[in-house]
Amino acid sequence: MSKQASQFQEKVMPIIYRGKEIFKPLNTGHIDEYVSCIREYIANIFFYTKNGVTIMIDAGYNYERLKEKMRWLDIDPASIHHILLTHQDTDHVGAVETDSDQLFSHAKLYLSEIENRYLTGEVRRKVMFGMYKLPMVKTDNERVLLKDGEILDFNGIRVECLLVPGHTWGHMVYLIDNKYLFTGDTLWFGADGGYSFINALAEDNELSKKSLAALKEKLQNRGIKPLVITGHTGWSDDFDFVFAHIDQVCNSLKRQKPHDPTAPYNGYDESEDTEAKARTIRLTKAYGSK
Repeated sequence: MSKQASQFQEKVMPIIYRGKEIFKPLNTGHIDEYVSCIREYIANIFFYTKNGVTIMIDAGYNYERLKEKMRWLDIDPASIHHILLTHQDTDHVGAVETDSDQLFSHAKLYLSEIENRYLTGEVRRKVMFGMYKLPMVKTDNERVLLKDGEILDFNGIRVECLLVPGHTWGHMVYLIDNKYLFTGDTLWFGADGGYSFINALAEDNELSKKSLAALKEKLQNRGIKPLVITGHTGWSDDFDFVFAHIDQVCNSLKRQKPHDPTAPYNGYDESEDTEAKARTIRLTKAYGSK
């Protein structure tokens, strides 16, 4: 169903969200020498490269231009053997669903054992304040199921897997080398800092807020202030900005305040996402970060 779901979102979501400053994806390019990303409409997928190994974080939409944009970053799909999934929504798993182009059919998928219950059909994903059930995601890739706090090692790349439920029941974030935190759909960056992710798309908004508070405390207690990378609103290395409003939820029903002058009117307009920019311009941090 990923192709149909991707096509549906491309047509419908611009009508619902344009002008509201909800989705602020990074363009395709590099954050630094380790992290690169691809823009797929309103969503980003990420790649972390070190010691000759590239791991992928999330698999985006069922997106026709994925192979083309990977070429802009000089990444061969065949080189991707490990894909970390934050959660199983269609804009994060589309490229590994059974009706995709199968660019990564050889790759292992890593996701929380709780999140896997969506893939087995034990639980149905609900959005729009619990009123709408999404189609079941299907993939044939080998899966590695993760527990909260589990540590992975990919040729010297250290990945700590942290459960942050709320947006989905088994949503996981990934702390890589204690320097980069890939947060999927747990955090939303407004012009004045981070909030719990979009209210209409969460399984449980109160749980989301509690999970973010626990994540912040865990990082503080360990003295870790990573570069934080979101799935839809860019990145920041300003710890105070990242966790500024996590006791509040991004309200998707209205235009966001304060105004973010960098936010696109229509997040699905990819006209500014070009190969020339991907190869020459580093991606700047979220507006409002110090």
